[in-house]
Amino acid sequence: MSSTDPQDAGGGSTARDEVLATIRAALEATKGHEPGQAPREYRSTGEHAPGSEAVLELFVERVEDYKATVLRCDPDAIPETVSDVLAQWGASHVVVPPDFGVEWLSSGQVRITTDDGSLTPEDVDAVDAVLTGCAVGIAETGTVVLDGSGDQGRRMISLVPDRHLVLVHADQVVQTVPEAVARLDGTRPLTWISGPSATSDIELDRVEGVHGPRTLAVVLVG
Repeated sequence: MSSTDPQDAGGGSTARDEVLATIRAALEATKGHEPGQAPREYRSTGEHAPGSEAVLELFVERVEDYKATVLRCDPDAIPETVSDVLAQWGASHVVVPPDFGVEWLSSGQVRITTDDGSLTPEDVDAVDAVLTGCAVGIAETGTVVLDGSGDQGRRMISLVPDRHLVLVHADQVVQTVPEAVARLDGTRPLTWISGPSATSDIELDRVEGVHGPRTLAVVLVG
């Protein structure tokens, strides 16, 4: 009995052949190198400096590709910009990380709850939005990374609310993923956010808000 794959009957290359050939080539390339010293040919940096206008424009384009909103402002316009977004959302109750510092919002019409570590998922689910900073932004992938620092807080507060407003400063935005990884501490709880939470079933019906906020807004400062 022949064990020939029907897809091989025509003598052409199959997807399996291509995958195996790629693996063999990669293994061949590592010969003669000590463990951990395999050659890395991917880019470690981008063509543009972190925070440059080219990087920021690409970041805005890619974030918006994910159906997120991006608003650019100067540092002194942060209070007004954030307040405008919250007003558009109709958000009157916002949760913030412990070291965010939002005295400029407390005097307005927004109720601020600071997460001191005692809030339950039910408590956080009752708020209208979460407001955080970030660790780094990645232009090529339109990604914002949170690392649990004091201005970003516990992962729960950025995943449970239905709306997430994140402040990203221009000097935090790099072009490539390797540049971002070099800035991050891999021992911290990292949350990589590329647009609002969304998934698709087998029929490709898109459902938003399954694994996190269904609405994401980025305030890009600088």
